[in-house]
Amino acid sequence: MRIAFYRLIFLAALIALWWLASTVVERNLVPSPWATMLAAGVLISEGRLSTALVDSISIYLGGYAAAILVGIPIGLVMGTVRPLGKTLEIFVYALSATPRVAFIPLIIVFLGLGPQAKILIIFLGAVMPILINTYAGALNSDQELIEMARSVGARRQRIFTSIVLPGAVPFILVGLRVGATIGLINTVVAELYTAVKGLGGLLAIYGNTFRMAEYFVIVLTLALIGVIVTEALRYLENRLGRWRRSDAVL
Repeated sequence: MRIAFYRLIFLAALIALWWLASTVVERNLVPSPWATMLAAGVLISEGRLSTALVDSISIYLGGYAAAILVGIPIGLVMGTVRPLGKTLEIFVYALSATPRVAFIPLIIVFLGLGPQAKILIIFLGAVMPILINTYAGALNSDQELIEMARSVGARRQRIFTSIVLPGAVPFILVGLRVGATIGLINTVVAELYTAVKGLGGLLAIYGNTFRMAEYFVIVLTLALIGVIVTEALRYLENRLGRWRRSDAVL
């Protein structure tokens, strides 16, 4: 409750600074909180915000889910099969360091401007943090504990589920958080570079026409999505933390 109270105070301070900026800067550049609220009401009543939100969330979840399904298994395999991990890690790091925007023209050429291209762009942004953190988590396994388990006849599957995987969970969750953030950013990028739809499309339209109240509504909507995803992952972290503790007792 104390943290929630502090957050409310900080939010109120941000709104006050926002209002102050709207009185100092020209109104066509920084709208007031009240003007932004009115614009949000219009966008909601006309259905433009909900339509764009559904478009963006659907492709975001598609690309993010694909990144999870690919990144975690590959990272675990690389971390448990050490020669394979050492062989592939240099290529993984090279791909991670390459800007994803560089692949967009090729993606458009092969997949066009439809949702498949957007999902792939989001996937490329989210998969690398998930894969690399999962790989680091698997490498961080307690080798002495693994050797002790082997000495008492524990099977590989038991060692993996009881030692390797629980030890990698904190790293995986960090990767999920970073991947979720980058995936959300890539959602907007994908919608700007491909068919102008979703929240990214509205962001481009309102930004180019200097309709800043509507523009701020879209920015705040994206921020709210980020908060929801972060809190959902925090809840997942707490649940998995209980599982790790119970598994350790067993």
